[in-house]
Formats: sequence, structure tokens, C-alpha cells
Amino acid sequence: MQVTTPSSTIGPLPPAHIIFGRTSVMRNLKDRIERVAATSVPILLQGPSGTGKELIAQMLHAMSPAGQAMFVKVNCPAIPATLIETELFGYEKGAFTGAYATKRGRVELANRGTLFLDEIGELDHAVQAKLLQLLQDGSYIRVGGEEQRAVQVRLITATNRDLREQTANGAFRLDLFFRINAITIEVPSLKQRIEDLPELTDYFLALYSERFGAEVKPLSRHILNLMRGYDWPGNIRQLENMMRSHVIIGDEDALAAQLVPDTTKLLTTEIDMSRSVSMKEITRRATRDLERQIILKVLQAQGWNRKKTSKWLQMSYRSLLYKLKEVGVPSLRTFSSVDEEPVSEESSDRATGHATGL
Repeated sequence: MQVTTPSSTIGPLPPAHIIFGRTSVMRNLKDRIERVAATSVPILLQGPSGTGKELIAQMLHAMSPAGQAMFVKVNCPAIPATLIETELFGYEKGAFTGAYATKRGRVELANRGTLFLDEIGELDHAVQAKLLQLLQDGSYIRVGGEEQRAVQVRLITATNRDLREQTANGAFRLDLFFRINAITIEVPSLKQRIEDLPELTDYFLALYSERFGAEVKPLSRHILNLMRGYDWPGNIRQLENMMRSHVIIGDEDALAAQLVPDTTKLLTTEIDMSRSVSMKEITRRATRDLERQIILKVLQAQGWNRKKTSKWLQMSYRSLLYKLKEVGVPSLRTFSSVDEEPVSEESSDRATGHATGL
């Protein structure tokens, strides 16, 4: 799929194979985008923050009949509620103190093009009502004006919230919700497309190496394993920022420090307040829970290779086998790897007699 992007509207997009990768969830997303891009109906993009919803909106615009017109973005949370109406719909001269001249709003700027409202769930009810009118009959009125103005705008919206829940509690208009989601596209998290991580990482490293005029070595296998096991709460935006920082700093130890579990935040032991429990028992259970989370996190990061995990945790291999059994990790057969010989339950039991613990 070839995507062209006029420089007068949006900047160059990454190659399609970088955007969509090779996972089935992204192939499904690509197919859906290709089917709906040429339509003029409103599209709602849903997904966690940092997943690339704006990038998808730009692609939809570039592939649409309006691709040569303006792509106008409005970051709804970034504009104060007192200003969002004038920013969207403009105002007439004298509409309020300081309105010394007429100003066109972003809706007018997007005429015959695409209006992208990022995080639409942040809009207040007054602005939602005017937006509903725009979607119903293609008209609006500037703040302080009386004239109905007509526009042809392709509306794309995005949210990381559950708009259905917001309609249920009255924070978002139900009639507007039905108008903006004629077609809904779910944008997956980075964890859902973790197989694309190597290509995405290489792309960002090359991008910022060129931008900063810096040479950076390919990431080590150890770092890539840590990245595969990381949760990525900030998704692709977090990955991009991390790779940009790495190009500048060039220290894999600093990069690894961002990817390993923060043991100060891992304590999740519940305390039953209905009965008296000894401090010793609570501490023992909390320690076991903490050790279990650390071991599982590092195992996952090391591709479930126990020998590498024991080395990373700076403990003996036999000690790790003992800890796996002590903290209740599932059957050791689960963790056999091409990088090590599978260890039977019998041999692991023998190993526990020589274990020293963490």
C-alpha cells in the first residue's frame, strides 16, 4: 500500500510495513483502514494513549478523496474549556473583550478536508451540542455571530476512554456518540503487537540517528528480551521516546534500568483485617509474593530461559530452581528452552537440597 502525503497538510508518514508490521491484529487494522478510507462517514479511533491513533487518522486522510486538502488536528485536552468553542468555530469581531477582528475556526480551516479531534471525550456539553449540529447538517455559527455557515468536513475522532461509559454517566451525549462512531476502529496496544518490536525499534533508532547525526550500535539480544517482557504502558510513543534518548545517551545499562521491574512497586499482598495475623506471617507472604513477581518478570524478559534468569539475578541455577518451586511458579517443564536442556521435576527436586535461596 503506497501512501502519499501532501507536505501542505501533514508530514511524511513512516513506511507502511513499519506502521502495520506483521502481526495479525495489525493486518486486520490495515484491511479495515483500506476499506473505509474512501468513505466520508465519521470514524472513531479507540485505543490506549500512545498507540498511534493520530498516525492512523493521517493515513485515513491521505488515502481519502480529500487527501489534497487540509488535515486539521485539535488536541481537545490541550485547549482550555473556555477557549475550545472559539478555537473550533471561530468568532466574529466584537464577540467578546479582546475580539478585535474576526477569526476563522478550525472547522472552517478543515473545509473540504479532514478535522481530527483527539481525545474527544474531553469536550464539554456545550461544545458537544454545536459539534452535533455540524454533523447533522454540515453547518455552524461563529461565536458572537448569527449567520449559518456551511462546510464539508470529514470528521475523525479519537479517544482512550470508554465513551459508552461516559454516555451512561452523562459526561458524553449519547446522540453525539452515535454520530461520531459510524465506523469504529480499534487501535491495538504495543503489547498486542509485540512481535513488531524489532522492526519498530530499528526504525526509531535509524530515524533519530540520522536526525541527531549520531551512530548507535544495534541493541543487544539481552535488551531486546527485556523489551519483549516489558509492559509498555506508554505504548509506541514510549518506545519512540526511549529510542530517542538511547541514541543521545547510548548507554544500554541506562536503557535496561527502565525495563526491569521496580521492586518498590511490586508489593501486592492483601491483608485480611477480619482476623489477627502475626507480623512474621504477613512478612513471609509478602516476601514470597515479591520474589514470585520478580522471578516471573525476569523469566519472561529472558525468553523463559532459566539459566539466563539465574545469571541476571546473580544467583545459582540450583537456587533459582528451588525458588521457582518455593514461590509456586507453574511446572518447570513450562520453561524448557532451546537455549538449555529441559530439567525434569526429579532432578529439580534433587537440586532443592543444595539450594541457598536468593
